[in-house]
Amino acid sequence: MPALDGLRILDLTQYEAGPSATQALAWFGADVVKVEPPVSGDPARGMDNVPRDYFMYWNCNKRSVALDLAAAEGRELLLQLVPQFDVFVENYGPGVVAKLDIDYDVVSDANPSIIYASVKGYGLSGPYANRKCFDGVAQATAGALSTTGYSDGEPLLPGPTTGDSGTGVQLALAIVAAYVQRLRTGTGQRIEISMQEAMTYFMRTRIAMVPGWGETAAPRNGNGANAVVNLYPAAGGGPNDYVMIMAVTQKMFGDLCVAMGSEELIEDPRFADNVSRVEHAADLRSEIEAWTSRYSKYEVAQRLEAAGVPGGPVLDTAELLTDPHLTERNFVQTIEHPEHGEVPMLGWAPRLSSSHVDLEAAPALGAHTDEVLAAELGLDATSIAALRARSVIGP
Repeated sequence: MPALDGLRILDLTQYEAGPSATQALAWFGADVVKVEPPVSGDPARGMDNVPRDYFMYWNCNKRSVALDLAAAEGRELLLQLVPQFDVFVENYGPGVVAKLDIDYDVVSDANPSIIYASVKGYGLSGPYANRKCFDGVAQATAGALSTTGYSDGEPLLPGPTTGDSGTGVQLALAIVAAYVQRLRTGTGQRIEISMQEAMTYFMRTRIAMVPGWGETAAPRNGNGANAVVNLYPAAGGGPNDYVMIMAVTQKMFGDLCVAMGSEELIEDPRFADNVSRVEHAADLRSEIEAWTSRYSKYEVAQRLEAAGVPGGPVLDTAELLTDPHLTERNFVQTIEHPEHGEVPMLGWAPRLSSSHVDLEAAPALGAHTDEVLAAELGLDATSIAALRARSVIGP
């Protein structure tokens, strides 16, 4: 059976931070019912600055109900659904749940054992609580931008959206923890998570690498000052024809020198230890670059593997979908999408030996409205048609 079979979630989330949490839980087997506005749906469905499939990447394995929460009837239908579910998740902007009158007190009145989870940019209290937030803002206020880039340049936004999806994974863990507690005690609870605070979890190593306790800021230093823990160009000349090498121990440095056919570097006093290698980083980098630039990034990676040195090619986002390792492990799967046809999708990294959930395409807006209202509230076709005629449900 799927690990979270039987866990039922009302998903009132949008964009990425909330949807990434509920998608993770769906991939463990939870029944996730996404509640969306009837006309527009989740704003991620129609963003004009990204492809429409942005929604698809964060809403697999969910069901969609199109419900107008701004209408009194729509809100009442939602509250009638609440007792049938274990978890209620929202990541609306500041003040929206109060405006819709679906805050924790209201929802817990409808279901006292509900687990009510909220994602906010800065949490529910504090001087920043009313500020709006997206991924880049969370990364900025958590220190990520301050450590990304070169020392003589401006801060840079990292590529991965850890401010959003990193928050989502932590929220998913919190929901599972609260669910386990409820199984033991029978009581629900409220969960809140701040995107700023969640993002700081990924900053701990950078904070730990500077002296003092809150006295010194971690610097921007590009790819680092250590030549044997760095990025190197490979043959090909493309924008991602690079390989990352991380020879972090003395033995790995020696193994790297052997792989390069430059055993004499092992005894070179300039490179005797980590301190020396940092001091003479330019000289060592020149030696390593002369070697890596002779081969493709894949060939360099194979030679590093043979020598026992950690390293890997810089894969671009297109190469991920054709990577032979990910493909052989069935991590890249093809799903049938109602709009896009057959689409390659990256899977879910955790693998449980006694739990399996097939990857399913993200739902069309309102695709399961009738199904959910009939099964959960006992509404017949006539009643559902009347609600649709009054624009309470959609599409």
